[in-house]
Amino acid sequence: MASVTSLNDSVQQQLASALSATRPEAAGADPLLRRSDRADFQANGILALAKKAKANPRELAAEVVAHVVTGDVIKDVEVSGPGFLNITITDRAIIENLAARYADDTGRLGVPFAERPGTTVIDYAQPNVAKEMHVGHLRSAVIGDSVVQLLEFTGENVIRRHHIGDWGTQFGMLIQYLDEHPHELDHKSAEDGAVSGEEAMSNLDRLYKAARKLFDSDEEFKTRARRRVVDLQAGDPATLAMWQRFVDESKIYFFSVFEKLDMEIRDPDIVGESGYNDMLAETCRLLEESGVAVRSEGALCVFFDDIKGPDGKPVPLIVQKSDGGFGYAATDLSAIRDRVFHLKADTLLYVVDARQALHFRMVFETARRAGWLNDDVKAVQLAFGTVLGKDGKPFKTRAGETVRLVDLLDEAIERASAVVREKAQDLSEEEIAERGTQVGIGAVKYADLSTSANRDYKFDLDQMVSLNGDTSVYLQYAYARIRSILRKAPEGVRPAAHPEVSLHEAERALGLHVDAFAETVAEAAREYAPHKLAAYLYQLASLYTSFYDKCPVLKAESPEQVANRLFLCDVTAATLHRGMALLGIRTPERL
Repeated sequence: MASVTSLNDSVQQQLASALSATRPEAAGADPLLRRSDRADFQANGILALAKKAKANPRELAAEVVAHVVTGDVIKDVEVSGPGFLNITITDRAIIENLAARYADDTGRLGVPFAERPGTTVIDYAQPNVAKEMHVGHLRSAVIGDSVVQLLEFTGENVIRRHHIGDWGTQFGMLIQYLDEHPHELDHKSAEDGAVSGEEAMSNLDRLYKAARKLFDSDEEFKTRARRRVVDLQAGDPATLAMWQRFVDESKIYFFSVFEKLDMEIRDPDIVGESGYNDMLAETCRLLEESGVAVRSEGALCVFFDDIKGPDGKPVPLIVQKSDGGFGYAATDLSAIRDRVFHLKADTLLYVVDARQALHFRMVFETARRAGWLNDDVKAVQLAFGTVLGKDGKPFKTRAGETVRLVDLLDEAIERASAVVREKAQDLSEEEIAERGTQVGIGAVKYADLSTSANRDYKFDLDQMVSLNGDTSVYLQYAYARIRSILRKAPEGVRPAAHPEVSLHEAERALGLHVDAFAETVAEAAREYAPHKLAAYLYQLASLYTSFYDKCPVLKAESPEQVANRLFLCDVTAATLHRGMALLGIRTPERL
């Protein structure tokens, strides 16, 4: 089905025509239309136009009003204040536009595809091999997954990349330690089915901590571990086999955690640091030959005029160390080359902690100097803030340790299950467990996504699973309540649009907001801003609550009004369902 022109766009077009008819030189001027609490919409563009034309803004506004066609879409236009236009939409136009969205059997609700979709490679959800995932991994995964959903929904070709930490000194350390302490990993692998992915990772994590302790305290072991790194990089079969075992067991664990997060992570999308090994030497050669990078004290470095340390000396990006080893920069620059020239991306999006902003700024600028990024190919870091505890400090356990992600998710599910059980009506224990999982995981995701990515946020489970306030539980219950009303409709009474029926103010507010869904999705996708969609959905649920309180549905005054209000319920439910799905959150039919 073709996309539906929103009421905002219809009014925008009519005002643009009226402006052009009033002053031909105003053709193409922006009416600056927005929603208003004074009317349905307010246009503020006349003021700037009057200033430019040295005209009286109220008089110019009156001239424009004279050219506005009223009737079908616009019911009334009046001049307000110094030259604003207050615009009221007809009840008929609101219902007819919603009916067009409702009739879209593709499930898109009339949302158009982007005019010029491109190819975006998005780098997100980047756990480390042989290390348990902790609360710090939450935001990259949750934000990245929602941005993927938004971009794909608007028609972008999205290539997912999970740049896992699977290479470097720590693996020489791990492999050497296990070689010398074989009993430390005395269990069958998770692949054999003897232990779960979580148990296998717990063993690997314990092994990593023991190896790190020895590495930091024993110089001879440190020397042996570094020799083992050389063996790994040289492709020694026994060393590679042990490394592969670590990677395989870690992946099983990663998949189990992402499944709990209700996220799809596909094996071909996991391309870790090791995936670019064969490109590192060439990356360095290209940078050095082009003069982008220079040798400094034996290391291959890129310098920047505006990046200096506390001592005033330039801080370089080190691409290759003086001992010949490659750092993160070489890997990240090789990944850029692969994503631009092999995957043909025109946008590279990195969902990475804000604390890495300087590193990525240097990497992106180096790639620009090398010609790998340009006006047609951009790289963007979608930087995110820190998850804080209730005390406003980085979230830790009472013992001061980093919180394991699985523990956090399990607690959220447990808390949510208690809320569902308290409110449950005719739900079995199995259904309560299923809903508890959907509500708990939704609560964690929504708390993250309803906050602008670059801001820190407090992790407060009590608030997250509350039925009151800006929470996913509030939205999920709004959806479930709508579905309940629709189920209670008498046999033969179905949702149906009746444009001839007059609307209550609460119906008008709800209908106008539903109609803004397409614009909100487009904006959230364009700006990589899931929090804007979350804010829209919260307002949608709030407006529905107001409608529900003020407008009887099944006991409305006439059969047409019953059908029309059921229609408003149904299109609101469809919008909530689709919007929540774009945030990666389930909307159960019953709660």
